[in-house]
Amino acid sequence: MRIVILHDAVNESSRPDEVDALHQAELVGDVLGELGHRVSTAEVGLDLAELSSKLRRSTPDLVFNLVESLEGHGRLIHVVPAMLEAWRIPFTGSGGTACLVTTNKPLAKAWLHQCGIPTPAWRCLQVPPLLDITPPCICIVKPVWEDASVGIEDSAVTRIERDGELDAVLQRASSRSGESFAEQFIEGREFNLSLLADGHDVEVLPVAEIEFIDFPADKPCIVGYAAKWREGSFEYGATRRRFDLADSDDDLLERLRTLAAKCWHHFGLQGYARVDFRVDRSGQPWVLEVNVNPCLSMDAGFMAAAQRRGLAVDEVIQRVISVVFTPCTRREVAFHA
Repeated sequence: MRIVILHDAVNESSRPDEVDALHQAELVGDVLGELGHRVSTAEVGLDLAELSSKLRRSTPDLVFNLVESLEGHGRLIHVVPAMLEAWRIPFTGSGGTACLVTTNKPLAKAWLHQCGIPTPAWRCLQVPPLLDITPPCICIVKPVWEDASVGIEDSAVTRIERDGELDAVLQRASSRSGESFAEQFIEGREFNLSLLADGHDVEVLPVAEIEFIDFPADKPCIVGYAAKWREGSFEYGATRRRFDLADSDDDLLERLRTLAAKCWHHFGLQGYARVDFRVDRSGQPWVLEVNVNPCLSMDAGFMAAAQRRGLAVDEVIQRVISVVFTPCTRREVAFHA
């Protein structure tokens, strides 16, 4: 097949999470070449007319969509898949609607809540939440639209004593960093569940727990931007992924798998995805985020889970491609420890 890989345009001032788009494109391109496909790549910015011209010239059988933002704007993640849908060009990963709904974090949480999937209480200034935060409590303030832990530092976790205080915190965060919302902070364990389409089914890959190693008592246990992207930082070295979980966790892991699969069905996901959880001290799991088209770099969580399952990189890429032409019926789910 003729396959075009689309990825974010990057430059000298791009953040590490943005530059990672190049690493993903290189990895995917190498694998697709080894599988016998004719591969080309294209950066995507805000000039969508240029994108249209490129695709008309290359006449691809398939687009491998790695676009996570347009010129650094995560809220535009849905534009490329929506355009590909309009042009009727087959492409990998989730569609425009799923990308839009899951990237708007408060909207995604509203969908989760209405579906009966537990998610922490939240508040944003723009839309009244369905499950509002009630001070006093500890909150974490996050960007509404950004992924990759952009904007998440230790200072994002704060104790709120009074109701008016929370709105003031949100106003400051929004004026400084863009549209923000507050979420009740769940103190406890953190888990990532990766999901991979498998023909007409979806497979929940082995559950990963994030360990917070030797965190000081006054330091919030979060996977912030430093933990993901600042090599050499304390957080980068002290947040570790593990798959070897105790037998006593079996019931909890089954609940996490079931909830992750419900997220897949509820949001109409395709190809591959990741669902992030916190589990409180009583053992109750809470969905933090649903991530469409998560990072495919070899050191990221999705590929780590796939390797734990025993899947080679080419097998993962082949399954992501195959499901484009064999749409998942979203009826059956395969779980693997």
